[in-house]
Parts: sequence; structure tokens; C-alpha cells
Amino acid sequence: MTNENNPPKNQSKTGWSDDNDRTPCLVVHPHLKSERGALRSPQARLEECIGLALAIHVDVVHSEVVNIARPKPATLFGQGVVEALATTIGRVDKHKDEWDDDDIGLAIVDAALSPIQQRNLEKAWNCKVIDRTGLILEIFGERARTAEGSLQVELAALTYQRSRLVRSWTHLERQRGGLGFIGGPGESQIEIDRRLIDERIVRLKKDLGEVKRTRELHRKARRNTPYPIVALVGYTNAGKSTLFNRLTKADVFAQDLLFATLDPTMRSITLPSGRDVIISDTVGFISQLPHELVAAFHATLEEVHEADVILHVRDASHPDTEAQRADVLDVLKTLGVEEKLEDCLIEVYNKADLLDQEDLDIIANRVNRSNGLVSMVSAVTGQGCDQLLDDINKLLSARFQIFEVEVPYSDGQMLSWIYAHGEVTERNEGENGFHITVKMNDMNTSRFQQKFPQLFPAIEPEEKDEDSQQSTGWSPT
Repeated sequence: MTNENNPPKNQSKTGWSDDNDRTPCLVVHPHLKSERGALRSPQARLEECIGLALAIHVDVVHSEVVNIARPKPATLFGQGVVEALATTIGRVDKHKDEWDDDDIGLAIVDAALSPIQQRNLEKAWNCKVIDRTGLILEIFGERARTAEGSLQVELAALTYQRSRLVRSWTHLERQRGGLGFIGGPGESQIEIDRRLIDERIVRLKKDLGEVKRTRELHRKARRNTPYPIVALVGYTNAGKSTLFNRLTKADVFAQDLLFATLDPTMRSITLPSGRDVIISDTVGFISQLPHELVAAFHATLEEVHEADVILHVRDASHPDTEAQRADVLDVLKTLGVEEKLEDCLIEVYNKADLLDQEDLDIIANRVNRSNGLVSMVSAVTGQGCDQLLDDINKLLSARFQIFEVEVPYSDGQMLSWIYAHGEVTERNEGENGFHITVKMNDMNTSRFQQKFPQLFPAIEPEEKDEDSQQSTGWSPT
């Protein structure tokens, strides 16, 4: 076992502790033999878990990395490790009235514990035990601000807790009798509680279904406008919300905390080219993201599906930035947006103000060779943000079709519509009107055909060729 006993403290209030009485906490990271050689070191994983623990404002007084050759089904750790950690916790053979202020009241295990393992460790250590999933759920429960976010967190928490009811109700006998041959031996308290949870889960899923339908209506409304969507994604605490605020001049909550943002936010901005886009800030990802959370937040993360551009915001100053990148891409693939990662994604190396010159030169070289698919910025100072907006515009333009159209001088409505819904790259005056070169996406092209059908005479499919298409006055270049 290796020790790490110098975590910082946090002064905020939560359900675990307050400013003057923070719960002493132990954090332990089990390093499995099968994980050796992974991109992220066990010490880095331990430090990340400490950061998660500080997000619920406990006082981390002891932390360790424990090497495990083979997980034990009953306790995950071997008996010797369990006993050693029990001594560190200091509550063995003590009644609740005998607990000291220095005794550790919470143990966080940076792994997924089975209900049996969690219960056995609580008995052995005589303190509350939560695993990585439970810890992340605690953070999400505290940070959710909107009704939608609260629904998503509650669904994830109930799904997680349902299999752990045995830990709460093992001391209770059956609470109601039955007639035996009609109702069986009676319903136990655990069965009652599980039934109530199941009923609540059904209700939450129904409510989230309404949220999903509402979001789809909003997306349909945006398609009718339409504005391109730029989605910010990335590892938690990579600086997405700070960059969002910088680009949109908004005041979304942004702080040096893991999972500072849970509720999605959308704002419109105008790119230097004059094109309007909508930027969406999303919840941060993390390694070993609990399945319950991915499922619960699916309605929110569907915004990524609709995105025309995905900005993958990376903390360039973090020593594990490559491992974090791999984790984010894995989550994106599970969301079904793998096909967009090739031509819709810009990697944004954030926190350039924290890098030394050598690292800056390495990233600058990547930027120069990337053809606009990599940007280096500092969301705090604004460095590189103007270039990032240009890169977004270039990526959007690359996906647009270029057309040439003749607009009569007398048709101001058509001219105004083209400027409002396309990107005019050239305009010349001719004998009968303006000769305009414009970029438009597929949706606006279709709308233009419907709004000004005189430019698009009906052509039978078998007769449609390049010559007949050019004769309409609307020709792709």
C-alpha cells in the first residue's frame, strides 16, 4: 500500500458536513492487477477521487492506493488490508457514543462495490462506505439546479439504490401478515420499499419522457430557424463552462470543481462571418462514468446528436490529458455519435495560460498541422478564442454547398432572404440583377427551393442533368 496524506480542505456546506464540523474521510483506490499498464496511473486515479470527495466537502484525512491481485467477492480487499484500514479508521469495537472527533466517519472506495461488499466493509470498519458511483451521485444530487436535472439525478440514484435496499432493512422482520393461501406470508419491509422505488422510477421515466419530447420540439423549432449547433463536450473540470462564458458573454456557474455544471445551457452567438450559431454547454464526462448516469442524462446528451460542430474541450495542463481524451471519446461512442468524430469535431486545448513554453510549442505544432481541427485557447484570458470562432466557421463552411444565383434588382425579398440564411461570398452587378455566390446548408437550400420555386422549375428525374440544372439560374459550383 502507498500512502498520500496531504489533501486540501474545502470550507463549503453540504449534507455531509458544515464549515466547522466536516466529516473525516478516508479515500482508497484499489489498483487491480488487470489495470496495470493503463494510460492513467493509480496515483492519478487516487488524486481524482480525492477531488471528487472534496466536491462533497468532507475532510480527507487519509488516502491510499491498495494493490489487489485478485478481488475478494465478500470485501474486494484481502483480510489484511481490511483490518489495516479498520485500524486507520479508528472505530473498531467502539459504540457510537464512544466515537472521537478524529475517527473517520466516511470511507470512499474508488471502485464499483457490490451491495454485499459495501455492507461487509461497513460492518468491518464501523463507518459509512460509498463507492465511486455513490460518490458521483452525491455530487450530482447537490449540483442539480433545474427540475430536469433533479429528475435525472433522482432516477440514477434510485436505480443505484434499488439493489442496495438489503443494507437498510436487514434488521427488520416482516411488517404485514397475509392469509397464506391468498396473499402469501406477507410483504416484508424491503419488498414494500422496493415496490415504492419501482413506482417512483416509472413516474420519473414518464416525466423524463416528457422532457425528451419537449427537447425534440425545441430542436424542431431550431431546425426551422435554423441555426447550426455547437456542442461543448469534455472531461469534467476541463473548463467548458468558462469557455462557454467567454464565447457567449454569459454568466453560467463555472468553478474549479469536478462536475460544476450539470444542467445544460444554450446561448446564441454571431461568428465573425456574420453567421449565427447556438452553443450548448453539457455535463462533463469522467472515467468509469456510472451506467445509471449515462442512461439518466441521455435526454440532455441528445443535444450532442444534433450538433453540427462538437468542441472537445481538453485541459491541456493536466498530466492525464491523453487518458481523459480517451475516456471522453469512449462516452461519445456509446452515445452513438461516432460518425461525427471524423469531420465534426474540433479538439480545443484549453488552459494554455498554465502551460510552459515547451508544451505550448508542441500544441502549436499540432494546431498548424490540423487544418482547423485543433485549437489552443485560454478561456480565462481569452487567448485563441477569436481563432477558435474562425475555426468553427471554417468547419461549418466546409460542410455547406456553394451556389451561384441571379437575383433581379427588383426582388429585394429574395436578396434579403439569401443574406439572412446563407453566407454570401461574392456579389457582382449584372445587366438584370445581382450575380451572387452563396454558401447554404442542405436545409436552407431546401427551404429556398420552396420559398422561391420560380428558380427551380419541375424537372422529371430522368431529364435532370447538369445542363438542365444550370439553366434554372441557380447553379452549384
